[in-house]
Amino acid sequence: MTPAEFALLVLAGVGGGLTGSIAGLASLVSYPALLAAGLPPVAANVTNTVALVLNSVGAVSASGPELRGQGRRLLRLTGGGVLGGAAGAALLLLTPSDAFERIVPWLIGGAAVALLVQRPPRELAARGVAAHPTHRDPSWLPLAVAAIAVYGGYFGAAAGVMLLALLLLSTGEGLPVGNALRNVVLGTANLAAAIGFAVFAPVAWSAALPLAIGLFAGGRLGPRVVRRAPATLLRRLIALAGLGLAVHLAVQAYS
Repeated sequence: MTPAEFALLVLAGVGGGLTGSIAGLASLVSYPALLAAGLPPVAANVTNTVALVLNSVGAVSASGPELRGQGRRLLRLTGGGVLGGAAGAALLLLTPSDAFERIVPWLIGGAAVALLVQRPPRELAARGVAAHPTHRDPSWLPLAVAAIAVYGGYFGAAAGVMLLALLLLSTGEGLPVGNALRNVVLGTANLAAAIGFAVFAPVAWSAALPLAIGLFAGGRLGPRVVRRAPATLLRRLIALAGLGLAVHLAVQAYS
C-alpha cells in the first residue's frame, strides 16, 4: 500500500460515506476504488464490507435522539439483519469468483435503476405514516429485513435503499427515525458478514483501514450534507454514475 493508494482509499471512503447518506449506495464509490487499488473482485468486495462497518458506526453515532426508545424494535430487526448478513456472506464464499464477477454488473445496474425509479424518501415516509398511524410493526418485518440483509452480506449496493424504503412503508416512522433504524440494522448485517469474512475470506486489511477511516468520516458528515444539498438531483446523478460503472464492469467481465 503506497501513500498515494492510502490517500485514494481515504478519499474514496469519505465519498462513499457521503454517497451512502444521500442515496444508500456507498459501495458505488468504495468498491471501484478497491478495484483501482489492485484488489481482485471478491477480495475487493469482502474488504469493502469490512470497511463499511465503520460507515454505520459513524452514522449511528450521530443518531442518538432518533434511536431513543427503539430498543425492543431494534432487537427484533437486528436479529433478522445478523442472520441475513451471515447467510449472504456464506453465499458469497460458496460462489465461484468468476460467477461473482459476472453478477456484480447486474447488481450495480439494478441498484442504480432502483434508485432512479424510487419515490423520494420523504414521500415514502408520508405514505408509511398514513398507513401505520399506530407505529406497530407487521409480524413479517424481521423476515423481510433478513431477506434484504442476505443481499447486503453478498454484495450490498443499494441494500440501504431497499431497507430504508421497507422501514418507512412498514413502521409508520418519519424519515429521521427510519434512517437511523436503517443505519443500525444495516450495520449489524455488515458486521455479521464482516466477521465471517475476517475468518474465512481474503480481507486486504491494509486497504480496509484507510477505506474505513474515510467511511467513518463520510458517515459522520453525511447527515449535515443531506440537509443542505439538492437530494433529488444528487440521487439521480449518483444513479447515472452507477449505470456507467455497471456498463464498465460488464465490459470487463464479459469481454
